[in-house]
Amino acid sequence: MSAVLEKITPSAAPPAVTEERFVFTASGSEYFRIWIVNLLLTIVTLGVYSAWAKVRTHQYFYSNIRLAGSSFEYHGNPLAILKGLLIGVALLGGYQLALHLSPVAGFAMMGVMAALLPWLLWKSLQFALHNSSFRGIRFGFRGSLGGAYLNYLVLPIASVFTLGLLYPFVHQRIKRFQHTESRYGDTFFSFDAKVGAFYKAYGHLIVLQIGGGIALGIAGAILGALLGWAGLGAKAGMIVPFILIYPYMLCVTWAFMAVIQNLIWNHTQLGPHRFVSTMTWQGLMKLYVTNTLGMIFTLGLYIPFAHVRMVKYRLECTTLLVAGSLDDVSAVKGGEVGALGDGVVDLAGIDLSL
Repeated sequence: MSAVLEKITPSAAPPAVTEERFVFTASGSEYFRIWIVNLLLTIVTLGVYSAWAKVRTHQYFYSNIRLAGSSFEYHGNPLAILKGLLIGVALLGGYQLALHLSPVAGFAMMGVMAALLPWLLWKSLQFALHNSSFRGIRFGFRGSLGGAYLNYLVLPIASVFTLGLLYPFVHQRIKRFQHTESRYGDTFFSFDAKVGAFYKAYGHLIVLQIGGGIALGIAGAILGALLGWAGLGAKAGMIVPFILIYPYMLCVTWAFMAVIQNLIWNHTQLGPHRFVSTMTWQGLMKLYVTNTLGMIFTLGLYIPFAHVRMVKYRLECTTLLVAGSLDDVSAVKGGEVGALGDGVVDLAGIDLSL
């Protein structure tokens, strides 16, 4: 019967897939002017202007991210961010004061802050996504507070008691929580990377670090000894192993960063639309080396140029395979979201970017 119906009513053809690349049009010189003004005003106002600086920076970067001919927008309220920053300063100041009074009080205050951290991260994710939009449609985060405590507190503590063996599992669970609970309009993201893939990535990292480190250490020691015997000094023999191992470890780190980035985004979808990431360790190496040299030789003035180059590389390694049309997404109504978590997370230097 079903075969007869299929002949009478042919199944709908799958939607056509088009490749849309992320394009970042910001320039280092433009961002330098924003950055230097933000820096000077933040210093003059003793940090108060940092909330406005953050909004200006985000608005500039978001407006220069283009996908399928449209750009993103940032809607964060500086006053809301400032309130979050002030409360974050009060929390960190309370910790420093308690630590000054007694180690026990400092330890107790640290426990209070650790207990608050999942809630702050949860609020920060809500704020960051609610204040981001594309084509006039806002992003959102529906993850529960219980999920935040499980992924940001319970699992990391359990990982400590397993001497880190649980960490790849924790990393996978955190990314799954962030991605599957995020939405664009009424369309949710999904994440299907397996725990085994994270263990494989971390396993390769450990093998390369330990195995390669031992091999290069032995080779460096032999080479150093030969240099010493050749009359080039005993110090040369001691320095050679470090000269070989340090750049090797950096290359391994960049390779791991590229593998994790590709693993996460190659297993993330927005509704029927799939992401593809093609980051390479060679690209990261070129970026980090040139950015570091630029910052050293300009005494830090190259920082905004380095920031633009980094964002540009990360974004332009990512493609969205659009199945059908992005116009099928509808907006969802939602109230304002407080910026308390966002301010404290900024102070702690925690990167919550998806």
